Amino acid sequence: MNEHPSFTFTAEVFLWEANSAWHFIALPHDIADEIEDSPTLRGGFGSVKVNVVIGSSEWSTSIFPDTKRKTFVLPLKKSIRAKEALTVGDQPLVQVTLVH
Repeated sequence: MNEHPSFTFTAEVFLWEANSAWHFIALPHDIADEIEDSPTLRGGFGSVKVNVVIGSSEWSTSIFPDTKRKTFVLPLKKSIRAKEALTVGDQPLVQVTLVH
């Protein structure tokens, strides 16, 4: 059975400049480079489907390329932020697994 690539890291929660209701986590550049080089299926806007674990929360979503930061960004839904008590500036432990 093929293992899907998985990455674990800590990174800071930030607000999207264009809309302060949106919270994201930017993936470390070395991980973004590995994802770029992997044979992942891309969706709209260059998105990559992933499964995510933060604390006791697990969900499926997509990460999106951010040309300004030169990495991928992971959106954090309000329900996840509330459940995990995450606010801007927090640096949670994140596990991202690519879904092919």
